[in-house]
Amino acid sequence: MTTFLGFGAATIVGRDFIAKNGGTNMSAPLLAQALAGDLFFAFISAIAFATILAVVAGLTISASTSFAHDFWSNVLHHGKERAPGEEVRVARVTAFVVGAISITIAILLGPNANVAFLVALAFAVAASANLPVIVLSLFWKRFNTRGAVAGLASGLISSLVLILISPSIMKSNPIFPLENPGIISIPLGFIGALIGTLSAREPHAEQMFTELNVRATTGLGAEKASDH
Repeated sequence: MTTFLGFGAATIVGRDFIAKNGGTNMSAPLLAQALAGDLFFAFISAIAFATILAVVAGLTISASTSFAHDFWSNVLHHGKERAPGEEVRVARVTAFVVGAISITIAILLGPNANVAFLVALAFAVAASANLPVIVLSLFWKRFNTRGAVAGLASGLISSLVLILISPSIMKSNPIFPLENPGIISIPLGFIGALIGTLSAREPHAEQMFTELNVRATTGLGAEKASDH
């Protein structure tokens, strides 16, 4: 649908009109206005606002709970029992920090930043950090916690650094020639996960891989997860 909306906006509304009336981020609302007037323009704008609100809320909740449960409790404190309510407090602080960073970046980029391009960069960062961990967790028995942390760190850091030195940020004489870092940062994430895994063995992680295979193919043990 995005492709058809883009062609429709370019054909019916016109590139110059879009550029003078809010830029590329306004192409879909302006197309709605051209097709059915102000009422349809308001309707599409309301849908866009509600969608963005839902996505931002979901991402904030996901980031805060993942940091509090997976990183704070399981990685930093090795799954040991914590004080009551500690994870909730960490999640709240994380949500505040994530929101503050996002708002700051949005203000620095300004209203003319191409949202579609920023979404592509977000996917590149997510793929660099998450894809190696997901793939190796499913297909490599020896893959362990150290490898997961190393893969996440190397993919995340490399993608962010490459974005900062790319033409997206450095408008003149960029150090990295490509606008999207995925072709470099994703392999670096795999390399980091590989090196981190080979640096130490975790017999418990290998046992968990066997349990995962049995549960995935037979369903045995799934009731424990549902009870939890």
